[in-house]
Amino acid sequence: MTNVTIRMDEGLKQQSEALFAEMGLNMTTAITLFVKTAVRENRIPFEIRVDPFFSAKNQERLRAAAADMDARRNVARHELIGVDGDD
Repeated sequence: MTNVTIRMDEGLKQQSEALFAEMGLNMTTAITLFVKTAVRENRIPFEIRVDPFFSAKNQERLRAAAADMDARRNVARHELIGVDGDD
């Protein structure tokens, strides 16, 4: 046997320990299960996707929309949102 040390956010650690406890597992067993499955299947045993929100294309669209808002261009008025100068 060997030891493996990992770093993670304290909140994530607590949440995962609580989840694993509900499954009857501890952190070591859960991580070992993950690694054994990855080795057996020769892949990460779940799908990993990129969040499209962080894509360069979407970030540019958001920057352009923010610039329009700052310049008061293409901003729709909404009855629940006041606009400077409206009474």
